[in-house]
Amino acid sequence: MADLQDDLHTTPEAGELDDLPVPFPAGVFTPGGRPPVLDPDDAPLERAHALLAAHPVADGYSGLPWALRQLPWYDLELGESAVATDVPRLREGHVAALFWSLHLPEGSDDDGERAVGATLEQLDLVKTVVRAHPEGLRLAEDAGQTADARNCGRTAVLLGPAGATALGDSLGVLRCLRALGVRVLTLTGVSWAGEAGLTRFGEEVVREMNRLGVIVDLSGASPQTLRRTFAVSKAPALCTRSAARALRPHPANLPDDLLVELGAAGGLCMVPLTAEQTGPTVRDVADHLEHVRTVAGPESVALSGTYDTASAHPLELGDASCYPRLIAELLRRGWDESDVALLTWGNVQRVLRTADFAARALQQRRQPSTATITELDG
Repeated sequence: MADLQDDLHTTPEAGELDDLPVPFPAGVFTPGGRPPVLDPDDAPLERAHALLAAHPVADGYSGLPWALRQLPWYDLELGESAVATDVPRLREGHVAALFWSLHLPEGSDDDGERAVGATLEQLDLVKTVVRAHPEGLRLAEDAGQTADARNCGRTAVLLGPAGATALGDSLGVLRCLRALGVRVLTLTGVSWAGEAGLTRFGEEVVREMNRLGVIVDLSGASPQTLRRTFAVSKAPALCTRSAARALRPHPANLPDDLLVELGAAGGLCMVPLTAEQTGPTVRDVADHLEHVRTVAGPESVALSGTYDTASAHPLELGDASCYPRLIAELLRRGWDESDVALLTWGNVQRVLRTADFAARALQQRRQPSTATITELDG
């Protein structure tokens, strides 16, 4: 992406000021008004809470929107026992940003036209839920808005990932979804991103996503699709629900060679907290995080709670309040504060900023694409 950086010089925006000191929540300051010093001799869980107060969690995947559709009534600010995510537990877990999935249940997105409508209904639900819980939640689209929400004591809600079937094979629909706030799109379940990789139309979709600032999600995509996306995309890609296949042979987990390529492309592997993909204990999840950090690099690993998706979760990580337990395990293993800060917050902020930078540069070069799947793929 060096070519983009050479072409565009911009003044700092809100999203580029996230490295400024972050206010600590009430109760975290020392008597002198300064942030606490993390003494290595403190209990790991206490250190984890103090560290997360400064570097909160950006959670890469939540199935809450669809889970809420099944409930006749709920109050996320008061607390909702029917789901694994509510405002009190987000605060207890120090979750300051959350990607709300717009995926549809398996089998309900076979028809492209129905998938478009169902995704729009999901979007409407998310915005309704956030408006109904203003003291705990706030919609955000970029790194600056995400940081602003955090500094105001709210959890930033980012829209996506959505499924690629939601496009209905139309770049116009992609632009409409972006105008509605969608930030992430998963490239699976469509003819133009399959086992053989991206077709010509698929490559055009990625280019238009880059121009719009929509981030590519490659979780569950074929190796050929991953590699072709790395070659075509001018912005980093995410794998919102992928762990290390070397440790657990789940089909959505990434082998080491793809982890290396993901890291080289500046992408992000967001390790899910599910027993199926990572194992039944918090130690298993920590093993995956350490493996991804070693193979892809410390700037290419992040967290994906995957709560409210009907998945079983490891022991001690049953809901959104449990992140301090995971961070405490990493601290016991000798992770330093800088690597934890990248894992929980910094890496996601980098990807959001880089995607927006690439979009601004590409909008100076490219007009909105009018290509169709018929023209490019026949």
